Amino acid sequence: MSNKFFTAATFCAFLFGGLTSSAQEKDPVLLTVEGQNITLSEFEAVYRKNNRDTQVNPEDVREYLDLYINFRLKVREAEELGLDTLKKFKEELKGYQKQLAKPYLTDKNVSEALVKEAYDRMKLDVSASHILLKVGPDALPKDTLAVYNRILDLRNRALKGDFEALAKQYSEDPSAADNGGNLGWFSAMRMVYPFETAAFNTPVGEISQPVRTRFGYHILKVNGKREASGELRVAHIMVKTGKEASEEEVGKAKEKAIEVKGLLVSGKSTFEELATKYSEDKGSASKGGELPQFGTGRMVAAFEKAAFALKNAGDVSDPVQTEYGWHIIKLLERIPVPTFDAAKDDLTAKVSKDSRSQLTRTVVIDRVKKEAGFREFPAAVDELAKFLDAKLLDGKWNADTARYLGKPVLTIGSQTLTQYDLAKFVGRQQTRRKPEDLRVLLNGYYTQFVEESVLNYEEAQLEKKYPEYKALLREYRDGILLFDLTDQKVWSKAVKDTSGLQSFHAQNPGKYAWEKRLDAELYHVQKDSILQPLLKELKKNFKSGIDREDVVKRYNANSKLNLRSEAGRYQAEDEELLKNVPWEKGVHGPYKKGDNQVIVVVKDVLAPAPKTLKECRGLVTADYQQHLEQEWIKELRSKYSFKANEDLLKRIK
Repeated sequence: MSNKFFTAATFCAFLFGGLTSSAQEKDPVLLTVEGQNITLSEFEAVYRKNNRDTQVNPEDVREYLDLYINFRLKVREAEELGLDTLKKFKEELKGYQKQLAKPYLTDKNVSEALVKEAYDRMKLDVSASHILLKVGPDALPKDTLAVYNRILDLRNRALKGDFEALAKQYSEDPSAADNGGNLGWFSAMRMVYPFETAAFNTPVGEISQPVRTRFGYHILKVNGKREASGELRVAHIMVKTGKEASEEEVGKAKEKAIEVKGLLVSGKSTFEELATKYSEDKGSASKGGELPQFGTGRMVAAFEKAAFALKNAGDVSDPVQTEYGWHIIKLLERIPVPTFDAAKDDLTAKVSKDSRSQLTRTVVIDRVKKEAGFREFPAAVDELAKFLDAKLLDGKWNADTARYLGKPVLTIGSQTLTQYDLAKFVGRQQTRRKPEDLRVLLNGYYTQFVEESVLNYEEAQLEKKYPEYKALLREYRDGILLFDLTDQKVWSKAVKDTSGLQSFHAQNPGKYAWEKRLDAELYHVQKDSILQPLLKELKKNFKSGIDREDVVKRYNANSKLNLRSEAGRYQAEDEELLKNVPWEKGVHGPYKKGDNQVIVVVKDVLAPAPKTLKECRGLVTADYQQHLEQEWIKELRSKYSFKANEDLLKRIK
């Protein structure tokens, strides 16, 4: 049988796939296994899934059906043994289920729109300043409103006055005291999503409406927009100074940087050589000064400005000062914004990890809430809040203090979740927190509880709503069962069953045997001048015996490359040149092999002989596994009933 149908490797990928539930009304039953019906369309879907690149051949289809019957019998046996009830199995399947459900718990259209939006924004760089007033995402409404009113007042004042001065005085971003709120140039994916959106949507010179992020409320002033600069690959040579360096230290560092630049200009050394020798950035010095690829907003402003000012690959800057020291920068490559097709995969991965990906979950959550008649009961949450205490701040609050609270906090579909359900959720999620309002903490946990509950509800409905998901989950379920049982019955058993392996080896002596072999030594001669002296010595001492290691040591006295030797027992196919050697005792050669001449010393010609188990254990183990599987299948076919209507296979075209 061709191994294209079933191997251990393809098995691990769950070769046979899962049963679909899309059988049409007139879809005939092809196969019945222990009372379970498999329709023609179900089998055909599995067959085509695993034979996509082959023409349909009636003989192959019948052979595949035979293998499929074996597959279903093994799964039935796993179920009979209760493997599907084991904790290990349930946990493994649950892990796969979570992964398989992910695409169904996000909105594909929103995801695609976010990727396209991110790409469009990649084409621009934005320069903006901001003022931040902090407020947590789960703050009480009265606290949130107070901060909102303050930021609104600051916006009104900024429209009439000096934005930079207001930022220095009022912004709660620690860097604002030094930079007046100016964040410099940045592009897409560099700021949290709401902030990024405000920056790209606000016209140059104008001040945005208040923007809420997880940090608090911001107002932004957009200072400029320009075509994106792309990304750069550069190398640098750095002379460190540090933030606390004195003017004298800064001056000496500058002199050293100028001197290094002079050596470069003289042409006596390459940039890479000078970086390796003089750069005090040890991380890049060993790489000739090369830094990771970067774009706008990822380096300190002075370094970025000087690097982007370089026009052509190979251009080198004069010494540039930053807060870290003096840098000489060499442009290695300027990388323009890629096409959408080239950037799509990378952007999709970044968007999925970015805060904006929450939008795709939010759309699904809102849809499910609407479909399932979601209701919540704030008064019940308020009642639970009275049972919280300071232990929650240490992550040690006992949820059982609320075990008698049974009022609903939310309902979704036919499911009701109570105050105690929420309390247990808080108990599982709690961590050590800085002192803050316990009701604010509960707000945050409740928001997570709602999202998780809604998504769990939707996940539980997936098998009913999406036949392809149900089929895929069944595929993984059966695959895990089959893997575990086959490991018990075949793979691990063959490895661990020493007596069975020995018996199987003994029962097949002719299958595991050596062919005719040479007990020989091979001398690979690199230096022509030693060839004849060595050949003469080997022939002279053949009968008395040759000390191979001593021979090699003497002929390699002035170079370890003159001579190399090996010894062993060889079959003809083990070494190509042995096919030209007389299979008789003696010294033969030399024979040309690559750049070497090879002398072959045949010490003995060995007759065919059985291999010991140690000599062929891997091959015997593989054959024993195949034997165990065949015996197992015979047992299953006699234990369980099955019936196939093979005439229906003619319909598969």
